[in-house]
Order: sequence, then C-alpha cells, then structure tokens
Amino acid sequence: MRPARMQRIAIVVPRAALRDALVKVAGTGCVEIDGVPEAGEASRGPAARRLQLLRSPATPPMLSAAAPDLDDLAERERADLLSGEAELEAHSEAAVERGPVRALAGWCPASEVPRLTELLKETGGAVVPLRTPRGVDPPTLLTDEGAVRKSFVPLVRTYGTVPYADVDPTIPAGIAYVVMFGMMFGDAGHGALLLVAALLLRAGRPRALAHLRYLWPFVAAAATTSIAAGFAYGEFFGPTGVLPVLWLNPLDEPVRLLTSAVFLGAVLLALSYAVGIVNRWREGGPAGALYAASGVAGATLFVSLALAAGGLALHLTALLVAGAAAAATGLALAATGIYAGTGGGASGVVQTGIQLFDVVIRIGANVVSFARLAAFGLTHAALGGIVWQGTTGLAAGGPAAIVLAVLVFTLGNALTFALEALVAGVQALRLEFYELFSRVFEGEGRPFRPWRIPTADPTGDPTGDQTGDQTGDPTPAPGGPTAERTADRTANGGPAQAPGRGMDRTADPGTDRTANPGTDRGTQRTTKRTEVAT
Repeated sequence: MRPARMQRIAIVVPRAALRDALVKVAGTGCVEIDGVPEAGEASRGPAARRLQLLRSPATPPMLSAAAPDLDDLAERERADLLSGEAELEAHSEAAVERGPVRALAGWCPASEVPRLTELLKETGGAVVPLRTPRGVDPPTLLTDEGAVRKSFVPLVRTYGTVPYADVDPTIPAGIAYVVMFGMMFGDAGHGALLLVAALLLRAGRPRALAHLRYLWPFVAAAATTSIAAGFAYGEFFGPTGVLPVLWLNPLDEPVRLLTSAVFLGAVLLALSYAVGIVNRWREGGPAGALYAASGVAGATLFVSLALAAGGLALHLTALLVAGAAAAATGLALAATGIYAGTGGGASGVVQTGIQLFDVVIRIGANVVSFARLAAFGLTHAALGGIVWQGTTGLAAGGPAAIVLAVLVFTLGNALTFALEALVAGVQALRLEFYELFSRVFEGEGRPFRPWRIPTADPTGDPTGDQTGDQTGDPTPAPGGPTAERTADRTANGGPAQAPGRGMDRTADPGTDRTANPGTDRGTQRTTKRTEVAT
C-alpha cells in the first residue's frame, strides 16, 4: 500500500552517444528527465524549425533509431519523426557536459533501473544512483498491476495525486466505494443487469467504450455488492416477492436502515483517521501525526465524541464523563497544532478557536452525511415499489392490460436503473472524496511523467508493441498515406513523396526524373533549406 519506489538517477553517456542513449530512454518510457525546457522556452533546433514549416496535422511523435536526414523528413512531410527529433533536441538541452561525457538527472522506478542499465550499456553509458535532494519529494507512480487494482486506480487519481510519502489507498478506497454504492443500489435484479454490463465491457462491447475495458472489475464489484444488498432487502426488480427478506425491508424499517448507514459511516471515518495518522507520521514525523486535525488529535476527538454520544444515549454517566475528558484532550492537541501554524498573538488565538469549532462541526456533519446511504437506498426501494404496484394493478385488469403492465414494468425498471445508478454513483463518490479522503490526504503529490516515444524501424514504421500504444492502429489503412508513398516509391525508384508530388511526376515523367534524376531532389532540398534559413 505504497506508491512505486522511485530512484533518483543520473544517466551518464559519452558525448557522441547522447542521441543513441536518449532514443533508448524514450523507448523504455520509464525515466522522467529534469530540466527539460517547455515548448515555449526550448531553443528552436533544426528539427523544430522544420516541423514548424510543415502544414501536416499533428501526429504522435516517433524517433528514428539512427540519426535521420532532416531535410528528407521535411520533404516527405514526416511530422511524426520531426516531432520526435524536436523533443529529443529539447531533452538534449537538459544534459550537462563535463569533458568527454554528458549527463542527465531524473527519476526512474527502482524496479526499472536494472533494465535501463542493461540498455544503456550498448551505448557505453551508465545509470548512476543518486541521493534524493533535501526538500524535494519524488514523483508519485501508483502501481496498477492486476486487473482489480488497475480498475480502482482512476478513483484515487480523480481526487488528486497521492503524495509520495503517503499510503496508496487504492484498494481500500475501491472497496469502500462499491460497498456504499451497493447499499444505495440494493436490488438483485438491477445488480444482475450491472453485472451483465461489466461482462460486456470486458468483452470490449460496445466498441465505443472499448477504451474503458480495464474498468470492468470495478463495475463487476459494484454489481456484486448491489446483488448482495438486494438479497438482504428482498428486492428483485422491486418488491416482487421473488426473494425473501434476509435482513430488513427498507420501506418497513427505515430507522434501522438509517442507524446502520450512520454506523457504517462511523467505521469508515475511523479507518480514514487511522490511515491519516500513518500519512501525517510519514510526512512530518511524530509531531505531525500527534497534533494534526486529521491525525491523533482529530482521531481522539472523533472517538471521544462517539463515547460521549453513546453515554448520553445509554444514560451511562461514566461513559459520558470519559468521552468528555478524551474530547478535552483531543481539543488541546488540535489547538496546539493549529496555533503553531498561525502567526501567534491575539489573531492566532482567534484563528485557532474558529478552526477548532470547524473541526468539531465537521466531525458531526461528516457522520450524519452517511445517512444518505439509507436515504437513497429508501428512494431506490420506493421507486421499485411504485413500479411494481403499477404493474400488478394493471395486470389485474384483464388480458389486454397485461401487455400494458409488462410495458410499465420494463420502462419503469429501466428508468429506475438509469436514475439510481447515476445517483448512487455520484453520492458514493461524494462520500469518498469529502468525508474520507479529506482525512487521508492533506496535500497533493506530483505525478510521475516519464518521457515516452516509440522507435521507428528503418522504413519509418513503429517497432515492437509500442505501435498500438501510441497510434492505436498499427496497420495502415489501404489507400492511406503509406500506400500512396509506397506506390510513388515504386513508380519513381526513389523515396516516397507526399500526396500530390508523386502525381505530378507521373503525369510528366519525361521532364522530371528521367531527364535529370538528381535535379528535382536537389532543387527541393535547396528550396526547403532556404525556407528554414528564412
């Protein structure tokens, strides 16, 4: 439950091998290099200038394994390779030169360092581990190995970037979300439909949602908890009587459901405080964990208020007094931490009092907020009950009314499914972010952004399995630009040209390449160089 361990490294290579080393680094896609100038700050290198002159649409960048002829790339309008060379030029500017070697500093996942080291050996380079600079936090990379973890990661990333020192809450957060969703979407029939949707998503259907295929375990987990809650409530497309009530009927026992929802919320808040204490310790040491409102001080206040409320409800004076004493301790710890962060003096005292009041109010409000689990569970059951009552009422009207009853049952459940799935999904996300994550996190980290560009083979096509990742369609469409250039190369015996140029040469072969095979290419390159110089 920690982000991937990052290693501070220096890439050291001979000056002549810098380009080869950078091509390998970009191909691995596992290094974030420091000091790379932004697009507006980078000096315009030869590739960047030629790219600027092209009017071709933007394409994913690629790199040639060997240093290409930039004039030839510009002539063939290879914006992808020119874009890759422009990025390589910007990364080269970040290199520090010392005698015969050049070096770049950056971050790399510790698990990828051995592989990167072996690749750079081919260029005569090396990977040198460095100490993490003081006051600098490494970038955060959440591991997404495994189908379940990968489907839960977007839930955390949507909230923000986990600080590198903090706990990675991906799996607990995903479990909490699907449990809350299931409690609000408690219907075995609707949960079964959601499970079918998850299986279709896993199969890549519909095609428009194929890019979301990795989310299918998340949807399946939400469907499973909905089915379980449906069995507990006795709900199967409403109160149809198909399933017996194993726990409670939401419409018959709303107070019991409400109490259960608040109790579940209190348990989740207690767990979030526990994770918050660990995070504050990792971020600021024992003092940070002790005095933070999301650390020991806040957790003590939360538990003490729960004890006091229990003593008041059960008429137990000893429990009430113990809760009040613990609350005073928690308030004192929290006040110390808050006051230390103010400017001191009278204004600091006033600010401390206001923030303490806010901490107490927020604890009560956050606990009560979990009542929405019961409220929307009741809403789901009520809508299902209305649809079922309408269906049975129409069905009693005779054979002709049965058709209308089936229509009402189908459309009513479709509307209930769509509306309640949206509401339950949004409300579970709200509870996750505002009630739980607000205690787990106090700051935000910096995401790990490695430099990744695929390497093209000598023909200019991407190599390996990088093609699909970058272009999404490794096979050129028949009759597309690649086919046109191939036909042009075959007809003229030379490098393929952009569409239009080849057609001109085909129309008048005797006056173009046949009369003077070198004149056309030389003239075009001279013109292109003149444009670049201008």
